[in-house]
Amino acid sequence: MKVAVMGYGTIGSGVVEILNVNKDVVAKRAGEPLEVKKVLDLRDFSGDPVEKLIVHDYMDIVNDDEISLVVEAMGGVEPAYTFVKAMLEAGKHVTTSNKALVADKGAELIRIAREHGVNFMFEASVGGGIPIIRPLLSCLTGDVIEEITGIVNGTTNYMMTKMTTDGSEYEDVLKEAQALGYAEKDPTADVEGYDACRKIAILTSLVCGQQVDYNDIPTEGISHITATDIKYANKMGRAIKLLARSEKVGETYSARVAPYLLPKDHPLYNVNDVFNAIFVHGNMLGDGMFYGSGAGKLPTASAVVGDLVAMAKHVDKNIFLEWKEEKLELANPSQQNFKFFVRTKASAQEVEKVFHKVEFVDAGVSGEVGFVTCEMTQKAYDDKSKELSDVVQMIRFA
Repeated sequence: MKVAVMGYGTIGSGVVEILNVNKDVVAKRAGEPLEVKKVLDLRDFSGDPVEKLIVHDYMDIVNDDEISLVVEAMGGVEPAYTFVKAMLEAGKHVTTSNKALVADKGAELIRIAREHGVNFMFEASVGGGIPIIRPLLSCLTGDVIEEITGIVNGTTNYMMTKMTTDGSEYEDVLKEAQALGYAEKDPTADVEGYDACRKIAILTSLVCGQQVDYNDIPTEGISHITATDIKYANKMGRAIKLLARSEKVGETYSARVAPYLLPKDHPLYNVNDVFNAIFVHGNMLGDGMFYGSGAGKLPTASAVVGDLVAMAKHVDKNIFLEWKEEKLELANPSQQNFKFFVRTKASAQEVEKVFHKVEFVDAGVSGEVGFVTCEMTQKAYDDKSKELSDVVQMIRFA
């Protein structure tokens, strides 16, 4: 069976490598060998084994009737969307690791695939090498998923781990992460939570069967977290992690991406470095957790190849996937309940006057007060915090 790979960067080259190195295993599991016939890229890759397979026009793949399976590994919404849509309309199955594309156009591309009797798969778009989408759609179809909470960005998890263990400041850890290749030159998508936001939007869309707009999800990153926050976290016996969360509320879901303070008994407390984990609670399953390498060339490419094998086994059949284009109205995020950890330069008396019953935290930081509120809605906290002078920091409890 002939395969085309669009984009010969980190993931695309990883897919080609796996199909070469593990060709016998893949052939056995797919029912026949999978052979890369064309690789789409702007570059020529002189001297590379794929040099003779390179094409520069996506229509060369669209018009090749021998190619039935396509990998999209370019990233971004355009031109990936235009290319993938053309492949599906030409009757070719497509798999992608591109969370921006899936979050933005997933429902539409699933519909187009169904209309043309092919499949659009995207296992690698959320957890990299961690299998999460197929288990949600296959193994847990008898469950109502009531909560998904994930550490779904390896860059930020590595940075928070280093800040916690070394007591380093954010800027220093970011430079280290960039030097190691964990963080991009422009790290905004990771450190401001946009990457995690798209991933939780995809997962929520899948469990509710409707389009969840990532623009509707309140999103905070880790760029405002400091070594002083870590001091307080250590004093409270907690760890700060960037979480992407989605919880069922009545007939809809409530979602948020933000740093949270996790207690030691939380399932995600010990997920460190570049590892990712996704905690799922189903009304029948109870608690389950998926853990592993959430990014990287070969772990992510491994998930893509898993999709290729699944598509090869269903080459004449569309696997039904419910994700309607109709938008889901998420629950009001201001009504979510939390305990809040707050740092302020206000006096303890002023804190008690505004928040009444609080628990003070002494981490030996002079010139400020740290405290934990009782549980309240986000709106109640927002209103009260306006009455308090000089709020330095706020982090929610998980």
